[in-house]
Amino acid sequence: MIRNILGSVVALAGAASAVLSPFRDWYAGRAGHEYRVRDLFEGITATESGVLVSILLPFLVAALLVIVGVVLRSRLVVAFAGVVVLGFTILWMVRQGQAAGSLVVGGDGAGLQVGVVNALAGGVLMVIGALLMRGRRSRREREPVERYAVPAADQVDTWPPTQEPGMSVQQSPWPEPEVEPYTGPDPRDARTRSYPQVPHPEDDPRDPVHPPHHPPPA
Repeated sequence: MIRNILGSVVALAGAASAVLSPFRDWYAGRAGHEYRVRDLFEGITATESGVLVSILLPFLVAALLVIVGVVLRSRLVVAFAGVVVLGFTILWMVRQGQAAGSLVVGGDGAGLQVGVVNALAGGVLMVIGALLMRGRRSRREREPVERYAVPAADQVDTWPPTQEPGMSVQQSPWPEPEVEPYTGPDPRDARTRSYPQVPHPEDDPRDPVHPPHHPPPA
C-alpha cells in the first residue's frame, strides 16, 4: 500500500511536469507548444502551431495514461506513459539538432532551455513512479495460504500436524446418539436387586403429567 501511494505521487508529479513543460521555453526563446507534432516527424520549421496540435498533445495523452495507471494500479501503463514523454522529447531534440545544426545549452537563452528539462524530468519521474509501485496483487496472493495440508482419511487423527491428538477433520454431520439416562439398579441382577428402585413415572405422585394410577377395585 505504501509503495503504491509513493509511486502514484511520483508518477503524478512527473505527469504534471510534462504537461507544464510545453508552456515554457524550449529552445532559443521558443515555447514548446509552438512546435507542431508533425514537425517531429517531418522536420522543425518556423511555422507556429496551435496548442492542441502541438507537442502538448502527446504529453496530455501520457498524463491521462498515468491517471488511468494510478487508478488501476498498473505499473505497465504508468511506465508506458513515461516512455512516451521521453520518446517525444528525445525525438524533438534530434529534429531540433538537425534544424539548428547542433544543440547547445546556453545560459543566455540561445540554446536548450528549462522546458526541455521539465519534459525529461517528467518522463523520468513517471518511470521511477512505475518502479516504486507494487502494482495489483494477484488473486493467488490475496487468498489465504494454508500452512498445513489436511491429512488423508486413513492417517492418524492428528491436527495440526504436531503429533498431538486433536479434533478430527472427518466429523459426522449428524448429532451423536444420546446416552440413556440412569434408571436405577437392574432388578434382574442378584447383586443389585436389594437396592432401592426408581419409581415409574406413572407411579410417581410428584409427576403432575402422569398422576398415580391405581388399579380398579375388584
